[in-house]
Amino acid sequence: MTASSARSSAPPPIGAEERRRRIDALRAAMDRARIGAVLLGSTTSLRYFTGIAWSPSERLCGAVVTNTRIDYVAPGFEREKIAGLISAPGELLVWEEDEDPYALIADRVGAADVALDPDLPLFMYWRLRASIGDARLADAAPLIGPLRARKSPAEIALMQHAKSITLETQRRARSALREGVMASEVARFVDETHRALGGGGSSFCIVAFGADTSLPHGPEKDRALRQNDVVLIDTGCRVDGYNSDITRTYVFGEPTAKFRAAWDAEKEAQAAAFEAARRGALCESVDAAARRSLERRGFGPGYALPGLPHRTGHGIGLDIHESPNLVRGDRTPLDIGMCFSNEPMIVVRGEFGVRHEDHFHITASGPQWFTEPAKSLDDPFANAPAFG
Repeated sequence: MTASSARSSAPPPIGAEERRRRIDALRAAMDRARIGAVLLGSTTSLRYFTGIAWSPSERLCGAVVTNTRIDYVAPGFEREKIAGLISAPGELLVWEEDEDPYALIADRVGAADVALDPDLPLFMYWRLRASIGDARLADAAPLIGPLRARKSPAEIALMQHAKSITLETQRRARSALREGVMASEVARFVDETHRALGGGGSSFCIVAFGADTSLPHGPEKDRALRQNDVVLIDTGCRVDGYNSDITRTYVFGEPTAKFRAAWDAEKEAQAAAFEAARRGALCESVDAAARRSLERRGFGPGYALPGLPHRTGHGIGLDIHESPNLVRGDRTPLDIGMCFSNEPMIVVRGEFGVRHEDHFHITASGPQWFTEPAKSLDDPFANAPAFG
C-alpha cells in the first residue's frame, strides 16, 4: 500500500491578535472568580493562550498569567528555545537544575490565589501546595474550560481542514484494501496518506477487522484482512494543533443481513443525535436521543450490549477529547462554536462493531457537519467532496 500526494491549502494558523483576545477573556474570568494568577503547565492550554507547544516532562515549564503580565517559567538550559517561541509579551523566568521552580512561582505570585491548569500533573500540585499552601490553590478548569469549548471561526476552519484531510485519507484507505493485508499495513498507509495530504501524519489510528471491530478501541494483536470481513478504521490528524477524528465501518465483500441492519440503525442514531444538537439543548439530551433511536431498533437499553457501550460524543479541539461531552449527566447547554464528535457505536460482542463518527459544530441556526456522514453501507464515500 503506497500513499499518493495531492495537498489542499491550509487556512492560516491562529494569530497573535486572537491569542491576545484569549488572554483578555481569561483575565476577565479571573476577575470574576477573584483569582490573582493562573499557572499553565506544558499542556494544550499553554498552546491555546500563548502559542507555545511544549512536551510535558518532570521539569516545570509553562506560564503564569496575572491581571497585568505573563511570566514564562522554564529550565535554564531551555532558555534560548523557549525565548524563540514566545509571541505574547512577557518576562522569561528561568530556574537551574539545583533550584526549586515552585518556590520561584510562589515568590512571583506573592499573596495571590493561584488557579492551576487542570492538566497539570498531580506531583506538581503537591510541590506547589508545599510552596504556596493549599488554601490559596484553586482549579482553573472553570476559567479555562468555557473559553476553550466555544471555538472561533479560525479554529473551526483549521479543524475543517484537518477533517477534510482525514475523510480523504479514509476514502483512499478503503480503495487500497486487498485480501491478506495486515491491519498494521493499513495503519501505515493511513499515516503516510495523512502526511502526504498535509496532516503531518496520523495523530492516532485504529484499524480492526472482523470480530475485532467489536472492541471500541481496537485489538492488541495484528490480523490479516479476509473476504467478507467487517472493517473499522478510526483515525485523525492535526492542523496547527487542531484535531480530526473520523471513523468509517463497512465490509470487505458481502455484508450479512444482521450487519446491514446494525449499520442502518447506527446511521439513524447518528442522525437522531445530530437533530437533537440545538443551541441551548443540554449535552446529555443529545446522548439520550441517540439511545432512544437505538432502543427502538432493539439495542440497549443504556450501556447494555448489544448496544452503545460509551458516550455518544466528546468535545474536540487542541485535545482530541475535550469537555463538554455528549453523555448522561453533562448538563452543559450547547452554545455557538462548540464542537463535538457524533459516534453512537453499536457493539455486538464477539461478532462486530459499527461506528460512524463525524463531527459537528453548533451555529445560531443549528448543528453543522464538518464532514457528511457515510452515505450507505455499499458506498460509504459516495457523498465525500473532492479533495484538493
